[in-house]
Amino acid sequence: MMSSKLTSKAQTTVPQAVRAALRLKEGDAILYTIEPDGRVVISRALADQPSDDPFATFSEWDSEADRKAYADL
Repeated sequence: MMSSKLTSKAQTTVPQAVRAALRLKEGDAILYTIEPDGRVVISRALADQPSDDPFATFSEWDSEADRKAYADL
């Protein structure tokens, strides 16, 4: 079993063994699937795989200024 810590900015390092198993490299997207029993499954996203993020199509509102302006909402 492997673990990693969450930083104050909700970031973590994916353990090297997990990166190797998923063949992850810099810039790859990661998918998280929440199972009914509360488990979370992590997998490598394929380039053409759709995201469940409803705001992914609104890239014009994804600037640093926008993130700061709406961070407390």
